[in-house]
Amino acid sequence: MSALLVALSATTAAAVLALPRAAQRLQLSRAKHPSLTGHARMARRVAGLIPHYAYSERAFFRSDKPDAAVATRRENGFARLSDLFRTRYPRSRAETEAVRDGLSDLQFTGLYRVPFQYARHVRAHLGTGAFAATSQGVTITDLDGNVLYDLAGSYGVNLFGVDFYRGCLEEGAARVSALGPVLGPLHPVVTGNVARLKAISGLDEVSFHMSGTEAVMQAVRLARYHTGRRRIVRFCGAYHGWWGEVQPGIGNPVPTRDTLTLAEMSERTLRVLASRRDVACVLVNPLQAMHPNAGAPADSALVDSGRQASFDRAAYTKWLRDLRAVCSARGIVLILDEVFLGFRLARGGAQAYFGLRADMVTYGKTLGGGLPVGVLCGRADLMRRYRDDRPVDICFARGTFNAHPYVMGAMSAFLDRLDTPAVAALYADLDATWDGRAQRLNAALAEADLPVRVVNLSTVWTVLYTRPSRYNWMLQFYLRAEGLALSWVGTGRMIFSLAYDDAAFEAVATRFVAAARAMHADGWWESGAPSDKAIRRSILQEVAAVRLGRLGRLLGLRGPEHA
Repeated sequence: MSALLVALSATTAAAVLALPRAAQRLQLSRAKHPSLTGHARMARRVAGLIPHYAYSERAFFRSDKPDAAVATRRENGFARLSDLFRTRYPRSRAETEAVRDGLSDLQFTGLYRVPFQYARHVRAHLGTGAFAATSQGVTITDLDGNVLYDLAGSYGVNLFGVDFYRGCLEEGAARVSALGPVLGPLHPVVTGNVARLKAISGLDEVSFHMSGTEAVMQAVRLARYHTGRRRIVRFCGAYHGWWGEVQPGIGNPVPTRDTLTLAEMSERTLRVLASRRDVACVLVNPLQAMHPNAGAPADSALVDSGRQASFDRAAYTKWLRDLRAVCSARGIVLILDEVFLGFRLARGGAQAYFGLRADMVTYGKTLGGGLPVGVLCGRADLMRRYRDDRPVDICFARGTFNAHPYVMGAMSAFLDRLDTPAVAALYADLDATWDGRAQRLNAALAEADLPVRVVNLSTVWTVLYTRPSRYNWMLQFYLRAEGLALSWVGTGRMIFSLAYDDAAFEAVATRFVAAARAMHADGWWESGAPSDKAIRRSILQEVAAVRLGRLGRLLGLRGPEHA
């Protein structure tokens, strides 16, 4: 009996001791976003279960079970686009095919422009080429002499227009040419760059890197070094570069143990941060203000019309202030990742725009004046890489090309231009200008009764769709036919430069509406599916049928018509 009592007592004690940990795990679980994006391990497992399949040519046009007449219109419209692209882009297409097998990046981006079921047929018939010959103003010219309005924005680098950066490159090279590509010694332009970056960021020290990813890596390493904590917090859907610690879900083959992915703009997240003692830093990408808790929109995932985006400046400002308060109270390093959005919202970046002071800020892209760069600015106590009392306990971070003279020269020219009245004028009424342009385009789309709308965060735009459809991704090809060049993510991102004046924007808007009209006329938005939910259910059934094979057929699952 006594042995039983001892065993029961031990069990009870163990249960009591486990309660705090169980409560912490429950609190953490409730702070995660319910989507797959918010659950990295589950997302990887699900991704591993989805089999590849490709629609046959017939099924390509009928995946939503349209009327026969609608399917015929789609086939005819697709054939016209295919003929147009074949005759309009022969040199660009030939050059792309010549290098594709040897360039892995091109293989990836070429395949993931559209949902995978359609990719084979699209790649065979709607290729436009990945090469360009010249650029000027807000346009680029391809190898065949076609002039296209640039809506890709060099992945965010091109804020002020290509001619601005061409000037930065030329001026910067002239400033450092006497030293040349000598690495190790610093060119004197570095002194001015550091002083101006300290003023812009409001922080004490600066370190230079060769990419935004590297700058974020350094910020996280320093935060862990100085706090003595191992956990980092990122928010659901946010992008902070491609290295493993900040990309724990799909795309990273190795699971991360010390990264917590929590819901953004959530009181539950604030409670988690307020209660834990192991969080070194919180990473914030202010671009997420446009689509909190969702990944960067891309047409490869546009399987229905469920894409959502909106921007509420007041709500996001409050969220950042609440987050700042919790981080300050708990000694958590707040890192603002401005690699993409830096300088797009204001001359002082997102910190100035949202009224925030972070502990560390990362910059990149446009700051390099046209050359690759990453920059970390931070408080002096966080930027130090050694300890006075423990000289061997260092936080190492170096790079062969950090503070490369030509990068520093181009950055110096960029920062000089940032202080000019001409650039100050571009920032004047920035929100009013770009919000007004979005409103005018939306009004034109509504007047034409087209199921398309745009949402913007200043010069960064995304396209939304208001009618259930499996074919929204086709719009990127109709836009290309009208002379609008998007990046490989399609209508998920349109990135304008401030070089767009009213006349250039109106030309883009006119072409955008014309593209949507043509797509509508070809029947792509006349779906047989009654709702986005019905579309997702149909896709899930296809996936299950392919995955289960013969068993799926025995269960009555309807699979796709394969190519």
